[in-house]
Amino acid sequence: MPTDQERVDQGMAVRRAVLSDAHVDRALASTTELTADWQDFITRVAWGDIWSRPGLDRRSRSIAVLSSLIAHGHHEELAMHLRAALRNGLTIDEIREVMLQSAIYSGVPAANSAFRIAAEVFSATDAAGTPAGSAPAATADPTAPAGPPAPAGGPAATSPGEDAP
Repeated sequence: MPTDQERVDQGMAVRRAVLSDAHVDRALASTTELTADWQDFITRVAWGDIWSRPGLDRRSRSIAVLSSLIAHGHHEELAMHLRAALRNGLTIDEIREVMLQSAIYSGVPAANSAFRIAAEVFSATDAAGTPAGSAPAATADPTAPAGPPAPAGGPAATSPGEDAP
C-alpha cells in the first residue's frame, strides 16, 4: 500500500498532466490556511487515488467528469475540465457528443449551459486545444493516451483553493 507521500507525489504528477503546470501552480499559490487541507485532500485522494487507478484511461475519466459536472450544474468546474478533456485526448467533436448525450439524461437547460461554456473555452483555444497565443506544453505522462498537445494554462476556471478533480 502506498504511503501518503507516494499518493501525494502520484496525485501531483497526474494533476499537472491533466490540468497543466500553470493551472496547478496558480491553485497552489493561492493556498491559504483554510484551503491547505483541501489541496492535500484533492491531490492525495482525488488525483493520487482515483485519477491514478488503472481501470479507466484519462479520456474515459474526462467523459465521466464532464457528464457529472453537466448533470449537477457545476459550471464553475466545467471550463477547467473542458480544457482537461482536450489535454486528455478528447476532440471537440467528442466533447460535443458528450454534451448532446447529457441533454437527454440531465436536461436541455444543463446541456445548454454546457454548450455556452464550451463555446467560451473553445473560442480561446486553437484546434489542438492550446489556449490562443500559447506554445503547446509537453505531455507530462508518457503513458497518457495520445491526443492534442497540452495547453500551457489559461485562465483559472475556479475560485482560489479550488481545483476539484
